[in-house]
This record gives sequence, structure tokens and C-alpha cells, in this order.
Amino acid sequence: MLLDLFKTFFKIGAFTIGGGYAMIPIIQEEIVDKKNWVSEEDFMDIIAISQGSPGPIAVNVSIFIGYKLKGVKGALTCMLGTILPSFLIILLVATVFFRFRNNPVISQAFMGIRPAIVALIASAVYKMAKKSHLKGIRLLIAIATSLVIVFTDISPIYLIIIAGLFAILYYSRKDGKGEP
Repeated sequence: MLLDLFKTFFKIGAFTIGGGYAMIPIIQEEIVDKKNWVSEEDFMDIIAISQGSPGPIAVNVSIFIGYKLKGVKGALTCMLGTILPSFLIILLVATVFFRFRNNPVISQAFMGIRPAIVALIASAVYKMAKKSHLKGIRLLIAIATSLVIVFTDISPIYLIIIAGLFAILYYSRKDGKGEP
């Protein structure tokens, strides 16, 4: 069973492009639909717990599934299966890049890739902002936090804590419901 868990999560990790959230439907198809290792209800609970836990969601999901099926050994096996493909690919790319970093063609390719990366990040920020329904005080918090990050050396961790505390105080005084 441990080998099957490793192979399943290694395959998911190796052939999913787009990050942790892109892996979730593939994990669901393999674990819930094909192999019936966990129920749909359990999988939804695992997703909820994984979103609230620190770390990448796909790794968290794999750890929770592994633990549910085979305890600590299952959790470690699934985690390794999930992260090992990315680690090996990044190691290969870094090795090749380091070896050929002074090659003019490689340098030019990376000069073209940089704007695309910036566009991908900007697109993700736009989509997150749109889904967050930033209006009123939440929009002001987002703008103020962005400006502080750009123009000061204050750690984003402190800003997240301050914004969270501010929101708790604001919404608890606003109507007592805590609803935004």
C-alpha cells in the first residue's frame, strides 16, 4: 500500500502543472474516484483542513490522506511522492541553468521569461483581488499594506498580523456580528 501511495502521488506531482490548487482535482480523481481510498465527504474535510494549515495545499492534502490511510508512514510517503518530482525538476533546471547561465541564448530567453512571470503574478493578484470583493475598508487595508510593503522594510508578517487585528476590531465594533 505504501508503494502504491508513493507512486500515485509521485505521478500527480510529476504531471500537474500550475501549482497546488491545480493538483486538487487530480488528487480527487485518483484518490476518491478511481481508488476509493477516501470518501467524497472525507476528501472535502481534508481540503478544508489543508487550506487552514500552513504550507502548500497539495502537500497538506497528500499528508492528510497518507495519515488517514497509513498513519505517519503514509503521511511521509505521500508527502515525498508529492514533492519529489518538483524537487528533482528544479534541481535539474538549476544544474543546467548554472552550467549554461552565461550562454547568450539562455540569457536572452530568461530576459523574455521575466516579463511573462511578472504578468502571471499580476494576473493572480488581479484574480485574487476580484474574488475578495475589495470595497471600503478592505480596499483601504489592501492599498495601505501594498504601499507599506513597497516603500518600507517592514516585514509582511507584521503587516498581516496588524491588518488582521485591525479587521477584528473594526468589524466587532461595526455591528457586533463580525461580518464584513
